[in-house]
Parts: sequence; C-alpha cells; structure tokens
Amino acid sequence: MSVVSVIIPTYNRAFCLTRAVNSVLGQKGVDTELIVVDDGSTDETAGILRPLADAGRLILISQSNRGVAAARNAGLKRATGDYVAFLDSDDEYLPGKLEAQVLDMAARPQFSVSQCREIWFRGGVRVNPGRKHEKKQGSIFLESVRLCLISPSAVIIRPEIFNEIGYFDEDFPACEDYELWLRLTCRFPIGLLDRGLVIRCGGRDDQLSGQWGLDFYRVKALKKIICSGLLSSSQAEAAAEEMARRQRIYENGCFKRGMAVPEY
Repeated sequence: MSVVSVIIPTYNRAFCLTRAVNSVLGQKGVDTELIVVDDGSTDETAGILRPLADAGRLILISQSNRGVAAARNAGLKRATGDYVAFLDSDDEYLPGKLEAQVLDMAARPQFSVSQCREIWFRGGVRVNPGRKHEKKQGSIFLESVRLCLISPSAVIIRPEIFNEIGYFDEDFPACEDYELWLRLTCRFPIGLLDRGLVIRCGGRDDQLSGQWGLDFYRVKALKKIICSGLLSSSQAEAAAEEMARRQRIYENGCFKRGMAVPEY
C-alpha cells in the first residue's frame, strides 16, 4: 500500500486544527504519514497535537515562528512517503481524497504532480470559484503566471520532484506557493483529478491571502523566475508582461498609502 506523507503547517489555528488533522487520520486506502509543523504557536495548538504525537498518530515538529515556507520545508525534510501532500490547517480533506489521487497518479505516470478540484467556503458559506480560477491540466505555466492555479491542499507530488525544483523559498513570507509553482510549471505538466475532494475555507482576516501588498511578493517571484534561465522565450515574455502589470498595481497602492516602494 502506498504511503502518503501529509504536511500540515500551522500557526495559532487551534480553533480549526482538529478538523484538518482528523480529515487526514480518517483517510482510507493508503497509509498516511501525518507531519504537523507547529510554527511557534502561542495558543492551545501544542495541547491538541502533543497527545496525538505521543500516541504515534502523527509526527509533531515544533519550531520558532519562521513562516509557512520554512514550516513546509521542515515537513518535507522529515517526509518518507511515496508521495507528498499538503494541507493548510484551516482546510479539510474529504473521505477518499488521498486514495483517489494515488490511484490516479499510478494510472498516469506521465504526471509527477497532480491536484484535485476544491469545494470553496467563504465565511462559512459555500461559493462557486470564478471562471478564472478553473483548474487546468497539462502545461499551465502561462496560466499560472497570471493567477496561482495550484492549491497546496489539493496537490499530490512525487517527492523526487523537489530534487529537481528545490523547496519553498523561505525569503517569501507570503506567495511562497506561487513562487514554487512557477518553478514547477515551467518544467513539468500538471495532472488534474476532476473531483472535488478538498474543502477550502477562506474569508478570514488572519489569512495571508487577504492581506494588501501581496503583489510585492508576486513581482519578486516573477523577477526570480525570469532571471533563473529556466524559461523559454514565450514563457519569459509572459512573465515579464505580468511582472510589469503587478508592479503598476503595487506601486499605485503604495502611492495611495503614502508609502515608499521597497526594492524588489
């Protein structure tokens, strides 16, 4: 039976962490190696996780607060599974998620990375993703430049892929997934299992995705991938166009707020 290493990074999410953890522990049809990285939480997170770690139900890594990229990397370095999956601590796997993805990956070995569809909730209310968020299959770099189309909670990856592309860049306190997916999609096709197997929860003030100023990190990510030498001419052109667009948006926002524009 395949082993899937599931990495949950968490920081002060005691109010929803149990739901995420239980959604992994309840998976059938695969063996799960659940790794939870407590990124310096100051709430009741340790009290929730320690009994489960002591009972051997999960691996607990506790570290000082270093950000989500460092937390995911700590989990990746500990993982031993045949596949790696991620779960944000405020999201939830539906039953059968991991088994369905492992079977799909085994049937389509041309994909080293695949994801499933998601069921979205905002503020506790189910919503439909917009057309621009429609997940795609195959070579999706050009689409991913414009919008982050891979979700950490929905993805499953063969671990050797990280030997090719590297880990999450810890210089990115936000948009760290966008930066990694750019490195991934410029080189590898992405599979898609056309089933909604993840509940994705949004609409809260504590989530990084809702903060202003994220375009600074998107510009930084685009600059990095353009300078990497990995891109084809068409990929580089698309990335440069998007970088210019994001710069305008961010710099206009800085001007309205009376802020100096930092160096990217």
